Parts: sequence; C-alpha cells; structure tokens
Amino acid sequence: MGLLDVILGRSKPVKPDLDQLFGLPSAAVTLEAAAGFKPTGLGSVCFAAVEGGAFAEVQQDVRALLDMDTAEGGAPVESSRDAYGYTWLLLRHTPDDLTSLVTDLHAVNSGLESQGFGPQLLCSLAGFRDADGRPLALVYLYKRGAFYPFAPRPGEGEKRDNALELQIKAMIGDDLRVEEDLSRWFPVWGAPGL
Repeated sequence: MGLLDVILGRSKPVKPDLDQLFGLPSAAVTLEAAAGFKPTGLGSVCFAAVEGGAFAEVQQDVRALLDMDTAEGGAPVESSRDAYGYTWLLLRHTPDDLTSLVTDLHAVNSGLESQGFGPQLLCSLAGFRDADGRPLALVYLYKRGAFYPFAPRPGEGEKRDNALELQIKAMIGDDLRVEEDLSRWFPVWGAPGL
C-alpha cells in the first residue's frame, strides 16, 4: 500500500482465507452455549457461474467429490439458481456432524479457487436454529475473508433481526474473524441452507 492509498483512504483488500471455515465448529459450541442456536446440518456455497468448458468441468469435479459422500450415507448435493443468476450448492449432513459439513464447504471453495475461479466465489454459509425455530446463518464472505451473522425474522417477509445479529457478532468474535463493516452484511434471503 502506497502513500497515495493512505491519503485517499484506500485499503489493501483482504485475501480470502478459506481455513477460516474451520472455526465454525468452535463458533457452534459458543452459539449453543450462549444463545441456544444449534447447527441444522445444512450449508451452501454461492458463486457466479461462468460460461465455458473449464468452469463446467471444475463444477462437475466438485459435485463428483461431494457426491462420493452420498455413497457413504450422505445426501446428494443440490444445485439451484437464485433470482440474481447466482448458483448455490446445498450440502446436507446430520446436525451433529458440522465438521464434515465444514470440510465439504472448504472442498467446494478450494476446488473452484485452485482452478482459477476464486473471483466467482461469493459466500458460504452454515445454518443454525434455536429451540423456537428462529433461523440463523453464519455467512463467510469469500472476498472479505470474514464472517457475519444473518438472522431473518420468520413470517415477517424480508425483515432481519438486527439486534440478534449484533449479539451473535459479539458472541463469536473470539471464534471467527467477523466482518467489521456492517454495510457488507448482505441479506441472503431464501438462501439454500438457511
């Protein structure tokens, strides 16, 4: 970063650190103990698909790797597209096997990144619920290398529980790198895995 960057207030972009995903199991313990939120066993990866044979081949390789879990009793990977044209891969595990879910989320991200498609990665999330059925997602922003909580209000349309999100931020700060810029806490309405 040069002097001009400092004067103009520009900062060096944060490099993605996919190993941050491995902090999710310890954050899950904190969430359950402090707020009663338990993993649902659902997680997803969102990316912008690009046209071309190389990307299609990488996507097939990632799906084949994850579908091997199916042979071992896991659920198949589900693919969908949202209203904005982004592709979501939904991964399912038993709620008590967050470690395997995190490993699969890491494998998808790493597979795309290692083949040069890192810029297409947007986010990954892991789903949680409390005893009242309130949903919560811990969302990893690939380009920021940090997490943020997303807590939609059930039955209230597209409304968020901002107070809960800030409480969760304070709870998980020792377990995960949390995105400090609240304007980057994008809503992921209807995200698979939420």
